Amino acid sequence: MKKLALAFAAGTLALTGIGTAAPAAADPPHWAPAHGKRAKDRAIYDSRGRYYEPRRISRSDRMWRGDDGRYYCKRDNGTTGLVIGAGVGALAGHEIAGSGDRTLGAILGGAVGALVGREIDRGSLQCR
Repeated sequence: MKKLALAFAAGTLALTGIGTAAPAAADPPHWAPAHGKRAKDRAIYDSRGRYYEPRRISRSDRMWRGDDGRYYCKRDNGTTGLVIGAGVGALAGHEIAGSGDRTLGAILGGAVGALVGREIDRGSLQCR
């Protein structure tokens, strides 16, 4: 009876795999892309709680570090948008004025176009 119980227990262990070693949960190799644990170790969150992945800054990036230690983006000063906007605005103002004072329409259109073009040009913030 004792031998039968031992044989039954050994057969159960062999069939269920309890007696075999389970594979160890390990980190991926250092060269792997690590979409799991190690990738989340570098998680950084901004002031609004949004996750972002940090990256190294190179010379070709349009960023600079201020005196306070924060990083800022270099932006266009808007000169190109100002010139193009003034030209398009002047042409539009000249045509919209119709039979009235076209010179005043061109001046006002150029001023409005210059302001709009400058803001559009400065608003395109691309740090990469």
